[in-house]
Amino acid sequence: MFSTSGKAKGVTGPRICDVVWHNGQFIKWNDARVHVMSHVLHYGSSVFEGIRCYATERGPAVFRLREHMQRFLNSAKIYRMDHQWSMDDFCDASVELVRRSGLAQCYIRPILFRSLDEEHPAFGVNPFPNPLACYIGAWDWGKYLGDEAIERGVDVCVSSWNRLTPNSMPAMAKSGANYMNSQLIKMEALLNGFAEGIALDDRGYVSEGSGENIFLVSNGVVNTPPLSSSVLPGITRDSVIQICQELGITIKERSIQRAALYVSDELFFSGTAAEITPIRSVDRITIGNGGRGDLTAKIQDAFFEITSGKREPPGSWLTYVREEKVRTAVPPATGAGENGASDKKRTTSKMSPTIEPELVATGHAVAAD
Repeated sequence: MFSTSGKAKGVTGPRICDVVWHNGQFIKWNDARVHVMSHVLHYGSSVFEGIRCYATERGPAVFRLREHMQRFLNSAKIYRMDHQWSMDDFCDASVELVRRSGLAQCYIRPILFRSLDEEHPAFGVNPFPNPLACYIGAWDWGKYLGDEAIERGVDVCVSSWNRLTPNSMPAMAKSGANYMNSQLIKMEALLNGFAEGIALDDRGYVSEGSGENIFLVSNGVVNTPPLSSSVLPGITRDSVIQICQELGITIKERSIQRAALYVSDELFFSGTAAEITPIRSVDRITIGNGGRGDLTAKIQDAFFEITSGKREPPGSWLTYVREEKVRTAVPPATGAGENGASDKKRTTSKMSPTIEPELVATGHAVAAD
């Protein structure tokens, strides 16, 4: 199960880093345990991140580490999870975790959640009496939608489940509770023979996949739904926008009608797990030539050249693990630590908007996010 063997109980599984960062120290994977009465298990009170570390000629490189951790901090702030850790704490811990893992490439998962004070347990919806716990784990994760999906594309459907309304659950936060909605979208798609589902927002406009942002190509223009369509402000989404701008490809943030999906020239998903994945059909209607389109391929090639370290990114997107200096001393792996709460607060800033919002197949304007 761990990085040395890749196997557990006779079943081949992902290679997993055998240590986990927990509340400021490294502990063994098998010691990372949560009480069954923890608040998070009953009410979904967690926020998390998904970050990829890529293999390069200069060793493992974490993709847009600080941007991911800024969103992590933002998610915690939205849910009033006041904690003691800083951006540098989380970044340093992630770099050190990858270094200890020995993995050339991996997926990094920070998670902050409301746990249980076993001496003074609290079981109600009110989250404040419950202590916070933070973990960061890592494992080697392949292509999220399958190895062939990157080149051949995937078949998807429009889900009967809508994305959450903005004033019901904050789509800007990457929270565990939001992903119950994602699970409904994903399960429906799989049971109906599709790889993924596309959700609409509460107004009927295209939102995103169960765990990916979406892009539509029409007449040489790349379009993506605005944040007002209840989409997560994706780091890979932002990367695609910047790559398009660098390549001279017109990119617009617009509300998109469902029918626009069917008549588009190209469609693709973006996300940390999905990376850049073409969509070849929607509701069994073939998109374009039924495979990866030319613009999708151009964006995809640039993205993978950047993540492999072969192309200069538009910004400081790669944190090279072997070259990064950890700012504070890190203790060796120990047994499980105790869950602890803190009333210390950290301030965070919002990700800035990227591009001007417009519309696809509609006749009215949308306010910028």
